[in-house]
Amino acid sequence: MNHNAGKNWTQNFQKVLGIGFKRAEYLEQALTHKSFAVEKGIDAHNERLEFLGDAVLSLAAGLYLFNKYPDTDEGTLSKLKSTAVSRKMLFNWSQKYDIARYVRISESEELTGGRKKESILSNTMEAVIGAIFIDSGFETSKKFIFENLDSKEIVIEDFKSQLQEIVQCEYKTVPHYDIIASAGPEHAKLFKILVSINKKVMGTGIGKNKKEAQQAAACEALKKIYNHDKPC
Repeated sequence: MNHNAGKNWTQNFQKVLGIGFKRAEYLEQALTHKSFAVEKGIDAHNERLEFLGDAVLSLAAGLYLFNKYPDTDEGTLSKLKSTAVSRKMLFNWSQKYDIARYVRISESEELTGGRKKESILSNTMEAVIGAIFIDSGFETSKKFIFENLDSKEIVIEDFKSQLQEIVQCEYKTVPHYDIIASAGPEHAKLFKILVSINKKVMGTGIGKNKKEAQQAAACEALKKIYNHDKPC
């Protein structure tokens, strides 16, 4: 398809989303990667809308989980929310709405497979959420997010298992966890654990028990391995 700006381009994507925009320029900006803006010498790209979409998604996901799991404690809700707003979840949504077909990227990004990059597509999905919010308000964006959260079961990510699988495959060893500190009374003790791979420290985590601290450390290690902020 033609990825240049135009009424048909944005109208087609509105049909895919199932949401009509009063100001299509918000949607156009949401679908414009910074590489395209730099290449074309234009100012508008999607990073500010991505920032806004992240905030809207976080609030809506919090409300969704608070209502869906009335008897669930704060710690579990936080873990469920981490999954609900993760890059992986956003990437799944971007595939559902075929964002790869509509996002505008530079020629160099095209040549290096940018239209398939999880980071570009998930960030663009966040920007689209930001555009929905700024164009139609919180209720519309919340409805959109709730419908997508309903479409797939949200489960707590097991970062420790993910890390072990990657380390065994890539390094032919297993992660090693060490307790480096514990503090507080018995009923409210906090543990600090580090995880290392081949004696190299890859992450630290704090938790109310050893298992929770190990999961936090594993999540940090995954971030280093994937070299971005949202692997988990």
